[in-house]
Amino acid sequence: MASITPISQSQPLFNNTQFRHRKFNNNKNNMFFTNPNSRAFTGQSSSSSSANKNKKMVVMVSATTAAEKPKKRYPGEAKGFVEEMRFVAMKLHTRDQAKEGEKDSEGPPVAKWEPSVDGYLRFLVDSKLVYDTLEKIVQNASFPEYAEFRNTGLERSDSLAKDLEWFKEQGHTIPEPSTPGVSYANYLKELSKKDPQAFICHFYNIYFAHTAGGRMIGRKVAEKILNKKELEFYKWNGDLSQLLQNVRQKLNRVAENWTREEKNHCLEETEKSFKLSGDILRLILS
Repeated sequence: MASITPISQSQPLFNNTQFRHRKFNNNKNNMFFTNPNSRAFTGQSSSSSSANKNKKMVVMVSATTAAEKPKKRYPGEAKGFVEEMRFVAMKLHTRDQAKEGEKDSEGPPVAKWEPSVDGYLRFLVDSKLVYDTLEKIVQNASFPEYAEFRNTGLERSDSLAKDLEWFKEQGHTIPEPSTPGVSYANYLKELSKKDPQAFICHFYNIYFAHTAGGRMIGRKVAEKILNKKELEFYKWNGDLSQLLQNVRQKLNRVAENWTREEKNHCLEETEKSFKLSGDILRLILS
């Protein structure tokens, strides 16, 4: 949950391509020569009279196949579906957040944020609710593919619980989850029951964004209000790059069983993921 880019109402990112099967004439008296380098084909029907023995039948070669457009390739498709998801997500960043970003920034950059402890606590509490929800969904696995993402090493609930306990020991009151976190958690619960492709989109964007922009935001906030203390939220057991690679491989394997339309549907959910995550991230400045 590392982007606060405002999401505008826009046309769908992807249009499904429709293919129509061309029907050919199956008349048994017709003969097709399929070598495009040949100019004509000479044939004779068994029922032809002797007067027609030398008659040539010229069959034109259909150019339909040669004229058909090649299969559309999506950005990143050659490297696997995770790369497609990454490509779409990067486009939704602002230009100052990423070189591939296409959105204009409407707020101050992270370096100029003025966070408060109370706002940061609201962000951590709502984030924990979302991660709790994600982890319960994959444990219960209402769809078999969810089970692939159990115990990936990217889980954050336990780490956040430790951080909130630390804040409590410092004398801070831990707030109840607020509207952004509750709304996102409820949305994920409902989505996971009926739409696995859309749910996987949120799973990917939440976990992977936190390991990138999320860590950068955590460092900046810690410098301003926590005397540079590194929270458990931003620590992982083991090699993070390897943990991420393991999950990439799992995501790619799951997506191999999807149709192109299902993949596009997953990608189209990215904007919703950015919006809901952004609502929680803005709590830091509240």
